[in-house]
Amino acid sequence: MILEMKVPSPGESITEVEIAQWLVADGDYVEKDQAIAEVDSDKATLELPAEVSGTITLKAEEGDAVAVGAVVCLIDTEGKVPEGKENSVEDKPVAVASESPKAAPVQETTYASQTPSPAARKIIAEKGMDPKSINGSGRAGRITKEDAVKATPSMGSQPDWGARAQSRTKLSMLRRKVAERLVDAKNETAMLTTFNEADMAPIFAVRNAHKDAFFEKHGVKLGFMSFFTKAVVRALGLFPDVNSMMDGDYKIAYDYCDISVAVSGPKGLMVPVVRNAENLSFSGIEKEIGRLAVRARDGKITVDDMTGGTFTISNGGVFGSMLSTPIINPPQSGILGMHNIIERPVAINGKVEIRPMMYLALSYDHRIIDGKESVGFLVAIKEALEDPLTHLMDGDVKKAFEL
Repeated sequence: MILEMKVPSPGESITEVEIAQWLVADGDYVEKDQAIAEVDSDKATLELPAEVSGTITLKAEEGDAVAVGAVVCLIDTEGKVPEGKENSVEDKPVAVASESPKAAPVQETTYASQTPSPAARKIIAEKGMDPKSINGSGRAGRITKEDAVKATPSMGSQPDWGARAQSRTKLSMLRRKVAERLVDAKNETAMLTTFNEADMAPIFAVRNAHKDAFFEKHGVKLGFMSFFTKAVVRALGLFPDVNSMMDGDYKIAYDYCDISVAVSGPKGLMVPVVRNAENLSFSGIEKEIGRLAVRARDGKITVDDMTGGTFTISNGGVFGSMLSTPIINPPQSGILGMHNIIERPVAINGKVEIRPMMYLALSYDHRIIDGKESVGFLVAIKEALEDPLTHLMDGDVKKAFEL
């Protein structure tokens, strides 16, 4: 029996996906539920599992945009299992089998192994070029007609500069959507950034005193994100305009805090949402952020995980950033940028002391948030971080940490 495998719907409003990568080669024997492809939507990357066991015939190329419900491959359930199940999922821990020339990653393809398509071969011959000098962008490094058309013959003799390879890789649908949204944020909002700094010594003191007991009780580390999330929730309550967004001629205000947390995943920046952060404890925030970060890192983040959000926190400090102007995550009106913590001299009560300092940045939409609110919001963040016992813990550390 021949089974047609169709593209499932990744979520509401998504009508098209892109074949990011085939994890099997044409003619392979696949097991039921084995991941056979990665598909990109404009919101997430998802794995496509085989619906039955059998021999697979691919009906779409990597990079193809296919409609939801379209047939992307056929599986012959009467296909024979190879001896030793060489193509079984147990024997293929790597995404693409290296012994299959058709499925070898482009990065591992040498110039010598590249072959042009018939149309590309004719163009290359007319230009008098060596196929080895052209980087193929097709599957398994195959030189496409487009590659041949864009290739430029060398003009005259040149010094031997050594290897000067180039690669041309199509951005994933998710990455293209992120790029589109970032440009929209710059073009469609009156974005402005205000800065402040915070003395992180009080946070260090609280963490160092209770981190072991916190981990023993809750099974998660006590990081900075729970303090910042708590500080943001408090500041949003004091300055509700920051927790709102524009909708044409109207302002939409929220009485809850869904905090988007920017994390780096294998496909680029992703922004999963911590729902109702105002109702979560320190341990609850740390557990939820950890869960979402693992899903993003493993490529299992879903559209629902990233939908919504009323305010965003971005931590460039984990990559060593000292200062930046974060871009608003539309349609939100504000984003808080955290940065690297650096010991530097500061004036404390008329004396110079060395303190762990962090620069804070708030980018906001000036159409809906005035300077007074934006500055006040950032000052409220600073107050909470420099006196967490008073502003975030109601004077009781053990109760706040549920110890």
